[in-house]
Formats: sequence, structure tokens, C-alpha cells
Amino acid sequence: MGVLAGAALAGAAPAGAVEAGGRIAPGVTYRQFDIEASAGKAHAHLLTVDLANPHVRVDLLHPGAVAARETVSGMADSAGAVAGVNGDFFNITETQHPGVQATGASVGPAIADGQVLKAAVPQGQRFGPALPPGTSTQDVFGVGTDRRARLDRLSLAGGVRTPEGTIPLKGLNQYALPENSVGAFTSRWGSASRMRSVCGTDTQRSAPCSTDTYEVTVRGGRVVSAAGTPGSGAIPADTTVLVGREEGARQLRKLAVGASVTVTHRLVAASSGTPYACAIGGFPVLRNGQVLTGLDNGTAAVRTVVGFKGGGRQLLIMALDGAEVYRAGITVEEEAGTMRALGASDAFNLDGGGSTELVTRDAGASTVTVRNHPSAGAERPVANGVGVFTTP
Repeated sequence: MGVLAGAALAGAAPAGAVEAGGRIAPGVTYRQFDIEASAGKAHAHLLTVDLANPHVRVDLLHPGAVAARETVSGMADSAGAVAGVNGDFFNITETQHPGVQATGASVGPAIADGQVLKAAVPQGQRFGPALPPGTSTQDVFGVGTDRRARLDRLSLAGGVRTPEGTIPLKGLNQYALPENSVGAFTSRWGSASRMRSVCGTDTQRSAPCSTDTYEVTVRGGRVVSAAGTPGSGAIPADTTVLVGREEGARQLRKLAVGASVTVTHRLVAASSGTPYACAIGGFPVLRNGQVLTGLDNGTAAVRTVVGFKGGGRQLLIMALDGAEVYRAGITVEEEAGTMRALGASDAFNLDGGGSTELVTRDAGASTVTVRNHPSAGAERPVANGVGVFTTP
């Protein structure tokens, strides 16, 4: 296998990288190569996806509910993907909130098949390494309906219209709501408890759960029930559950059973007027050919990253082998430099460590194969992923 020397921080092309896998499907190729990074040798697995090919598309892989987890291979097989990789960071543990279960829900916004699944949690509530300066939990990698990949930022816009006025909506299927806010939960959330959404603060994920909460259930434009604490269980498709904390709870307490309520919500893009076919959270590391300033250059770890070139027409999806196979990982700064060396103009960091998983399906096979070596020796169930699909 070839070597991508010095994590290519100088921006040189990855000369000598040898194909090890070849074509997966028309417009989709796979190869492996080594990276000589500051902590030693790492081993990378790379998918190249041609979005200019009309028979290729990319979409979000997910377990069927926001508050759920599944392995990348399980999600890829269920969806019929020919390749895939793990996605966003997620609510993996709740050791600091006794009695509260981790939801498995992802940190950032998510769109699948053009449908909004969720919005982003507050900055201080995220899981994962520190965000680079100037980035946000609202940052996404997405592919538009124009079949071009781009980096963007998706914010939630919405409201709860009541007889007394409109309450701003500050959450949508999120495991953490901003303080003093109201959030909406729909059938896309799943059956997990909504209690986690009122735990922590905007700046401290481990802060205690709020004791000032309220929940109302809306069906057919009317409040049908109310409760003093967030509940659990599947939400019917014609139903929205509103959860409030602090001032948001006080606003919801004004709504009597039978009150007329209309809930609206959408994700608003900061820079693109093209609707998104899919979008996933994480954080940018390379933009317009420039490595972002302030990226971590001291912590080597197993990484997953997606990038694009050719005006968003060609994707590069890279995942490393786990630490038990090759001792070294790479830093976030080295990750950005590696993607630039591979020709990417923009790149976006996804969840890493034990979550890093890359799969492909051989021609004629009915299931995918895990191509990298996960850190724990087996796949970790994750919140979502990026799937690659082909049509005849």
C-alpha cells in the first residue's frame, strides 16, 4: 500500500497511494492507503463517489427513529446501500444524570430523503471533541436536490400558535432543549423518554435536570392532554408533543385541554437556496481549499471525514482503522490536510473513535462488508451515517 507522507499538510497529491478494492459500483470506488502522521502510521479507507453519475446518489442512513442506534452495516443493509460510513456525534451516555437514559440521538441537524428529522442541540450540550473556532452544532454536510455536496448551517425556525399568541419553537426532536424554551417531538423521535431534553444547560451538559417542566400533547390542532414531566412512548403520526422547561413550561401551562394550537417548524439554510436531499451534523475542517484555523493538532485519534471536490460533484469519504490495528490515529488538523491532499476543496469531520465504521457491498453480494477495523473489534451502534446508493 502507498504512503501519504506527513498527513500531506503541505497539500501535495497522494502520490503512490495504491488501489486496494477498486470499483464498488458504477461511479463508486474504494481504496486503502497509509498515512504517515505525527503519532506514527495510520491506515485509511477511502470511498470516492461521483455525484455527476445519474445512477449514484447519497442519503442519510438512520435507524428509523431519531432516538435510536444501529450499526452502519445494519442501516446500510436495511436501506440497500452499496457503501456507507458512520455519521454525527450522538447522546451516547448519561452517567451524570441518574435515572435518565441516553437517547442515542445525534447532536446536529438531520435531513433524510428531503425530510427534516431533527434540529441541533445547544452548543454546550454536544458530545465530541471541542468545536473549532467559529463553528456550531448547526453546521452540516449536505447534498442538495441539485446533486451537489456543500457545507452549510441549518437553524430551526418555527412557532407554537396559541389563543394568546405565538411561542417561539426552539427544539425539534432534540435530546437537549435550550433553557427557558419549548421544543416539539414528532413521530420521527421514536419511543425513547423525552426526559433527557430538559437536562443540562446551554453551557453545561452535565448540569442537573430542570425541575420546572411541562408537556402537552397536540392532536388535530387541539391540546388533548398535559403532564408535569416529559413522558415516553411512540408518538402517532398525527400528533406533536410539546415539552417546555422554565419559561417554556410556564407558557405551556397556559394551554388548557381543548385549546387550539398550531405547530410549525422548518430548517433554514444559511448559505444555500437549494433544498437539501440529505444533511448531517459534525463540524467543518476544510473550506474552499483552506484548513480552518484553530483545529486541534495535538490529539491523535481514529477519524471519519467526508469531503468533496469538483464543485461538490465528487465525494471523498474516509475512515481510519481502529487503534488496536495501527497504533496511531491522526489529529483533526492532519485530517484536514489529508483531505486537501486528496484534492478536496471542503471537508467535514464526523464522529470517530469506536464509532468509525466504513462498509461496502461487493457486486452480487446481498450484504455489506465492514472494510475498516473498528477500534473495539466490532461495530458500535451509532445514530446515523452517510449512505451511497446506485440504480441500474
